[in-house]
Amino acid sequence: MTPQELRALCLSFNAAVEEFPFNPETSVFKVLGKMFALSSLTADPLKINLKCDPEDALRLRAEHEGLIVPGWHMNKRHWNTVTVRAADGTAGVLPDRLVRELVEDSYDLVVAGFPRAERLRLDRP
Repeated sequence: MTPQELRALCLSFNAAVEEFPFNPETSVFKVLGKMFALSSLTADPLKINLKCDPEDALRLRAEHEGLIVPGWHMNKRHWNTVTVRAADGTAGVLPDRLVRELVEDSYDLVVAGFPRAERLRLDRP
């Protein structure tokens, strides 16, 4: 997955926006003001921080040792850092399908924390 594909994926969700609150290089993807992904899209290797269910986070870290690790500069219980693209620029460090699922799960976890009225607002076209 390329940086452009990763950005497009993060922005494909309802009400998702990209902001740069830390510096011009770090993309923060939010839904209704809450972060669900954070990445320096120009970094090599390409990595993204994603919210994750604590039990799933531990399982994923064990299954993909070194590629999915506790979230860098994040709450280690609820966030993972996922290596999307290898340092040599080759794709396929993790299957694109898995990366898409992890981004979607992160978005869904954040949305699940919203009051019902806000969740319903997101479901409208």
